[in-house]
Amino acid sequence: MKADEAAEMMDAEKTRDTFKQRAAVAIAVFAMLLAITGLGGSNAGKEAVNNNVLASNYWNFFQAKNMRQTSFALAADQLELRLAQNDPALSPEAQAELKKKAEAYRKTVARYESEPDTREGKKELIQRAKEYEAKRDHALQQDPYFDYAEALLQIAIVLISVAIVADLVWLSFVGGALGIIGALLTLNGFYLFVSLPFLS
Repeated sequence: MKADEAAEMMDAEKTRDTFKQRAAVAIAVFAMLLAITGLGGSNAGKEAVNNNVLASNYWNFFQAKNMRQTSFALAADQLELRLAQNDPALSPEAQAELKKKAEAYRKTVARYESEPDTREGKKELIQRAKEYEAKRDHALQQDPYFDYAEALLQIAIVLISVAIVADLVWLSFVGGALGIIGALLTLNGFYLFVSLPFLS
């Protein structure tokens, strides 16, 4: 073997080693991004479920308030109707009691409509339910980006690993491109910079 052939072989080996080192670093970076993406996707899924449960709870609370409010309104209507009939069998004290009770029912009806101090009136419950629905919808928007990013990062890691074993530089570029797309989808999953129609 001539000296120049040995030098060429050493240069080729150095080039292969450099390629393998860079590919290994790319795999490490994509594996780290994959872990972050998995965490983001898991959190988005949990957030969607939790906020859906909370929104459902507030809508159920709203329905219960609405039913009770209707019951009190009907009871007040009956008492007021009885008072309007001027029943001679009712003593003035009984009429005063019925009137007092009807007014108490009407106050309860009004209180059920809106309770700003406790945030448990119907208006406040609707607002709170909608807040949790908005959070749920936001998390549901994030989730597909994390799913696709995970898939692309996993494929990128596999392709770059195969490129190292098979000594195919071009395959590492394909893997790198997919990994970069996966990284961009991860960023978009966290911040929702753009809305991609096929992922929404």
